[in-house]
Amino acid sequence: MTSIPERVAFIRKIHLFVDLSENDLNDVAQALVDETYETGAKIIEQGAQGNVLYLVFRGQANVIQRKNNREDVLAHLVSQDYFGEEELFTKRPRTASIVAATNVQLLALHGEKVEELLKRAPALKPTLEVVVNSHRLWRHLRFKWVREDEDVYFVARAHPILMWVSLMRPLAALIIPLGAVAWGFLVNANWPIAVALVITLAIAAWIVWIVVDHENDYYVVTSQRVVWVEKVVAFFDSRTEAPLGTVLSVSVETDYLGRIFDYGNVIIRTYVGKISFSHVGRPRLAARIIEEYWGRTKEQNLVMEKDAMKNAIRKRLGIPPSQRPPAVVIETAATPKVRTPSALSIALSHVFSLKLEEGETVTYRKHTFVLLQQVWQPTLILLGLLVWWIGRMIFLGTNEEQVLFGFTEGVGWQIDSLVLSLPVLMLPILGWWIYQYWDWVNDIFQVTSDQVVDIDKKPFGTEERRAAPLEGIISTESKRIGLLGNIFNFGTVYIAVGGSKLEFQDIFDPATVQSDIDRRRMARQAAKAAAAAAGERERMAEWIATYHMNSEEFRGEQQKKNNPNPE
Repeated sequence: MTSIPERVAFIRKIHLFVDLSENDLNDVAQALVDETYETGAKIIEQGAQGNVLYLVFRGQANVIQRKNNREDVLAHLVSQDYFGEEELFTKRPRTASIVAATNVQLLALHGEKVEELLKRAPALKPTLEVVVNSHRLWRHLRFKWVREDEDVYFVARAHPILMWVSLMRPLAALIIPLGAVAWGFLVNANWPIAVALVITLAIAAWIVWIVVDHENDYYVVTSQRVVWVEKVVAFFDSRTEAPLGTVLSVSVETDYLGRIFDYGNVIIRTYVGKISFSHVGRPRLAARIIEEYWGRTKEQNLVMEKDAMKNAIRKRLGIPPSQRPPAVVIETAATPKVRTPSALSIALSHVFSLKLEEGETVTYRKHTFVLLQQVWQPTLILLGLLVWWIGRMIFLGTNEEQVLFGFTEGVGWQIDSLVLSLPVLMLPILGWWIYQYWDWVNDIFQVTSDQVVDIDKKPFGTEERRAAPLEGIISTESKRIGLLGNIFNFGTVYIAVGGSKLEFQDIFDPATVQSDIDRRRMARQAAKAAAAAAGERERMAEWIATYHMNSEEFRGEQQKKNNPNPE
């Protein structure tokens, strides 16, 4: 059974209780109840009623949801995680089952105790509401880019006040159609009213766009990374992220209105730049969540390093390495087979694709807008000639006096010269179009497991190739320049290498490309650091093992020195 001091020290680490005073923490600790479950035991049954909040004190558990005769593992819970908070507010049945993956020890906070605590510590309620809304939003979204071994802990949008500030401009613009309607009545004319209707529809579309745009930006914290998802409807969808292991600091910035309405900017600084959760509600709670899981990542790395050191010593001493007991894997329904795409579909998908992945190599092309800039002239000429050719065919087919192709007495075989010559004229224009397309295709940027590459190859011409090793990169920067660059989300990634720079120009979603480069650079550096650490660990293990194997001899020599004349 856990003691009250143990409980206080434990819950102080959890962001749910970040705003509680010392007395409130003691009240929570006294209200908690110890519960233990063996491996495979079902702690919570999906569909059952419940009003208990559980904190995982020790061990592991899996969140499993049953839907359409299929069971999916939604999350893996470890120490300091919690579950059951949503039903405390909604009073609805449990949305998922919780199964013990190992022997697990829980601290349970029952509903009646929660109600008493909310009266004594009202700061707990808004925190629980944020967490409940976050989990509910995640179940609705289910981002496809989240990996199977990754758990989502926090999802939020920008504070609604940001949307209302943006809505002030279209709402103020409604004065224009109102003035037009008034003018129409004054001059007894209908055209101002028609103009007012058109303007009103445009403003309504503007309002809808602002609302939808606000709903499509998300800030996400997972067990592995922090992510900013930005989407502009009908234009682009980008994702900027950083692994938790690269976080250097987390800070909160608020202004006067932010302090009133409790919103602000959470700035996450990493080795490779920063990510900003702009105008997010409860910014201090969001920062605390990031700090908590950042701290967990550092603790896990430290534990892994200690285990590696221990096993290195055991190996030197000829003792089998110790193994941490793995979590029990809960079997779920079989994943449906994915149909293998045909060679034709794969080829077509590569024609205009802006990002290609083959093994560990990712290839980026310039934005489709750049392709349009290169091919618009031959495209227009081709379309003009094609329309002319089709029009000529229709004209000849509907006019009996004209001959498309045939034999005429006294003249012989005839064919319309335009119908014959227009396709011939289209051939060099088509060749021009193909040349411009291949020029676009051959201008590529690549990120491999060990380097970044800029290749510029002219069709039937020269090829220029510039490359730089990932570990040689000093810094990266991405920019979207100009109105079109911001609307269609394309720009340039600048890669500083020594005294020179590589530029990935006019690529789609430069922030994500920058993130890809930085992630691979960090992985490369981490691999080198891990190799160096492993070498140092082996040397230290050799020294420690040597001392251990000769410790008896050393102690004997020490005793002889301390007692040179034994009787």
